[in-house]
Amino acid sequence: MRVYYQLTMQRLMGAILFILLFTMAVRVPTDTDTWWHLRSGQVMVKEHTILRHDLFSHTRQGEAWINHSWGAQVILYGVYELFGGGAQPGATGNIGLSLFTAALATAGMGLVYAMCAGNVYVRAFAVVLGAATAAVFWAPRPQMFSFVLAAGVLYLLYLYKRRHIDRLWLIPVLVVVWVNLHGGFAMAFLLLLGTLAGEALGNLAGDRRSEVMHGARLRKLATVTAVSVPAVAINPYGIRMLAYPFETVSIGALQDFIQEWAAPDFHLPQTWPFLAMLLALLAVLATSKERTDWTDLVLVIATAGMALMAGRNIALFAVVATPVLSRQADAWLTERGWQLRPRRTVSRGMLFANWALLALVAVGALAKIATTLSERTLRQTQEEFFPVQLADYLQQTSPAGRLFNSYNWGGYLIFAAPGVPVFVDGRTDLYGDDLLERYLEVILLRDGWQQTLDEYEIDLIAIESDSTLAGALRLLPDRWHELRFDEGRSALFVRQAGG
Repeated sequence: MRVYYQLTMQRLMGAILFILLFTMAVRVPTDTDTWWHLRSGQVMVKEHTILRHDLFSHTRQGEAWINHSWGAQVILYGVYELFGGGAQPGATGNIGLSLFTAALATAGMGLVYAMCAGNVYVRAFAVVLGAATAAVFWAPRPQMFSFVLAAGVLYLLYLYKRRHIDRLWLIPVLVVVWVNLHGGFAMAFLLLLGTLAGEALGNLAGDRRSEVMHGARLRKLATVTAVSVPAVAINPYGIRMLAYPFETVSIGALQDFIQEWAAPDFHLPQTWPFLAMLLALLAVLATSKERTDWTDLVLVIATAGMALMAGRNIALFAVVATPVLSRQADAWLTERGWQLRPRRTVSRGMLFANWALLALVAVGALAKIATTLSERTLRQTQEEFFPVQLADYLQQTSPAGRLFNSYNWGGYLIFAAPGVPVFVDGRTDLYGDDLLERYLEVILLRDGWQQTLDEYEIDLIAIESDSTLAGALRLLPDRWHELRFDEGRSALFVRQAGG
């Protein structure tokens, strides 16, 4: 009976933790890239084909396009449609996207939790901090599949290294799945190569601990890594996908002007959990007598460096760092005799109280989710982040002429106003530095910005009404006529006849 009660207490605390994680991960879709992914998925589902050329812009219309997220787009659109999302952004479709994103986030953190060390309290602390760190990345986009798959690859490496359970054959399989879901498949090789480097350093340092790979075990991991490279070619675009990650990171405009590719701004509250995790790791590593594993050190340093260079890598850092933090924190507490453990025996009354607590947490979580995903909240949030009325106007009137649009709105306009091709959107790999620089030339009013609009034969400009460009266009009333939408938040400038 005592064992039964102890296991029940552990499970109760675990259940409460994951209910809270799922609730935290439920959020209204506010990422503009979500919508061009959905439109892509819709086209592929309706036409039974895989997109290989651009259909959505007038600046790259018909050009070859490596749509690396085609599989994820089909899944996301399937979820959106399953929940009643129509051809236009709809409340019930948003609910499906939100719940699906939360499920992926919780699954990823579940794998992270399985890699953590220590009792339930230490593991819960590490996982909550890790989830808060990674949450900046969570949105209904294909990158969520990369989050789960990165945790999956790391878990297979954890089983092989620390528990001597060999499931490495699954890694090339996951790579094949990954390369058809999202371009973040390069994370798999970062984890594999980082592990190989860490284990090699451990061997050179003479580390004889049981978890350090030697000889045949290390060679097998190297073989699996080598086999995973050609597995990347099993996708609709073939061997070209091997170069895709390098081509993407070489786009200069990404790091210079796109927020998720910029270094994290620690003045923003959403980055504070990342800072807290960094400081917590430094604290336990500096004060614990436990020898730091070389692979842990290599992977933490590599992913921390990547996260400090580009905010989009913070989630990968969280996946890697959370188990390391739990191991080091558990060792630190053990050294000091500060172990908090669940009671080995509890009364039936206490057990009933814990089940009542679980029920209360579940009811509270349902209430929070229902509030977040209420039709009113969804509508208000969507209107706050997107030019809903402006998009409706474009779709209903289909005005003549080519459109210049805010980069932040491009993805939404592709879905909400498909009849009007955009100038630019979040597909930076399609547009490249040349077009993105021309976009920035206009939006930042650099020399020749008006000539750029003339060169691209722009007759419509959809931008934020408080932008610098909007202010400049208002000084040219003989050339541009302004229409305001969305309670003055968005503006559509229409070229005057002869302007």
